[in-house]
Amino acid sequence: MRAAILSAPGQIDLADAPLPEPAAGEVRLRLEGCGVCASNLEPWQGLEWMTYPGEAGGLGHEGWGVVDALGDGVEGLAPGDRVAALSTRSLADYDVAAADMVAKLPAALDGHPFPGEPLGCAFNIFRRSDVQPGQTVAIVGIGFLGAVLTRLCTAAGARVIAISRRRESLDLARHYGAAETIAMHDHYEIIDRVKALTGEAMCERVIEAVGKQWPLDLAGELVAFGGRLVIAGYHQDGPRQVSMQMWNWKGIDVANAHERDPAVQMRGLREAIEWVADGRLDPTPLYSHLYPLERLGEALNATRDKPQGFVKALVMLS
Repeated sequence: MRAAILSAPGQIDLADAPLPEPAAGEVRLRLEGCGVCASNLEPWQGLEWMTYPGEAGGLGHEGWGVVDALGDGVEGLAPGDRVAALSTRSLADYDVAAADMVAKLPAALDGHPFPGEPLGCAFNIFRRSDVQPGQTVAIVGIGFLGAVLTRLCTAAGARVIAISRRRESLDLARHYGAAETIAMHDHYEIIDRVKALTGEAMCERVIEAVGKQWPLDLAGELVAFGGRLVIAGYHQDGPRQVSMQMWNWKGIDVANAHERDPAVQMRGLREAIEWVADGRLDPTPLYSHLYPLERLGEALNATRDKPQGFVKALVMLS
């Protein structure tokens, strides 16, 4: 099979790799596609602690496709079932996954891309946010996650203030229901604007969805007394400093919303499937850039550089 290998920082090689065989309790997938995640960017750029070359297909954890073969003891799945998978080597023609880490896709999703891992991640972040009707929720960073969270929070009856750098991102937030948008340029102007929008009360919930120091600092400033700061951004490029004095003074809760419990991950994935299948969430506008496997390097660069109109890249495999 074809498989993408991160051979060195900034270098993807397309290799002819052995077809994986499913072990007991696993299924093999013939992949249709795989999303490109912002967490891929640090390995792509180069990290001192990483070993190169990486595994065949190893950057891919947002795959979907068709069950191709079953390992011993697998029940409830059959060859031909279309599924989204939580697996780790999906930038290749085939991958294997634990049978209990795949979810069937209903007929309503036939022909539609479905990067299940990030969609499920958004639903799990939303659950950890504990958003209630009538609350004001600030979402700092409107990319793929921020846009989906905007939809979920507005559907829950909250008023969303979307904060992001690019005008087109703020337009996207409006599309998904944001009541107010603020350009993320000046730290103190943003704080003053949120004060004005909330009558000085600030926001009961703030979701940080960037993964960098300044947006985290800003998010802490926007939380109301007794509110909740939800860290959805993936902070993997070094230590962070936080204002514990401010957090203590405000008496806020802080939730790190990246779930690692497999059962919780699957719960979010199943919820995402239900919402997309019945039309409550349409993620189609978020799949802005499609690439073949041979152009994975371009997809990674676009994820980093965010050209005009970029939200999320998908690598299409069949």
